[in-house]
Amino acid sequence: MREWGLEEAIKAVGGVGALAKGLGISQPSVSNWRKVPPERVIAVEHLTGVGRHILRPDLYPEARSSIAMAMESAREDKAQREAGKAGPDEMDRLRAAEYGLLALLLFKAPTASVLDEVASLKGDASPLGMAHVELAAAAEAATEEAVGREFFDLFIGVGRSELLPYASYYLTGFLHERPLADIRADFVKLGIVREDDTRVSEDHVALLFDVMANLALGEIGDGYDSEKLFFETHLKPWVRRFFADLETMETRPFYRAVGRVGSVFMDIECEAFSFAA
Repeated sequence: MREWGLEEAIKAVGGVGALAKGLGISQPSVSNWRKVPPERVIAVEHLTGVGRHILRPDLYPEARSSIAMAMESAREDKAQREAGKAGPDEMDRLRAAEYGLLALLLFKAPTASVLDEVASLKGDASPLGMAHVELAAAAEAATEEAVGREFFDLFIGVGRSELLPYASYYLTGFLHERPLADIRADFVKLGIVREDDTRVSEDHVALLFDVMANLALGEIGDGYDSEKLFFETHLKPWVRRFFADLETMETRPFYRAVGRVGSVFMDIECEAFSFAA
């Protein structure tokens, strides 16, 4: 039996076939879903207009979203998007899903249901595909309690965490420095307003990845130029070092696998943005 969020998405686009076509995947694949897979949530949200907190309330609670941001400008409705400009292609939807998955895992400790979904990730012979296989295996072997301890030790800690996933720290050695001010200024330009009640500053890697997901989908910014500028200004100078550090955490097997996925994905993104649009 399908979960309510998936049913709402199917109704919004007029059927399973329409949803599959919009996502660029086969109809049987969607027919077999009981709920929207985590790597497809952002793409389905963009295609159907059904919010991520409805599609997967276990991953994106409405009252306290894992990446709680709202766009200041109202989104164009579906008819306007279709009549005006083409939506993101399949590659950009996949990129947005990758950013969204990493953002989710880096913002807070995953629940048991999230671990189950990550364990279902599929891979192929490509470096990113193999990294997905490694992450799926780590999720399958993990427990919610063990991964929660990993997350706490790595990113929260008693006194100080093992890693500080902030642009300011990696670029200056200190928190709340100039890189944070620059990011806040660009958030204003992009029309992004923080709506969560956490104390996580805007230069946290998970928040920056959520912005990249929305840029890839064309929900904010002015297309490729905005996306490339944001990535090269606020992520490229430091984020690969962060994931390399995460990969060295041999006693943190789940997040070490997350680090591997992030490292491979960032290498791909850096190479892609090095070419002309």
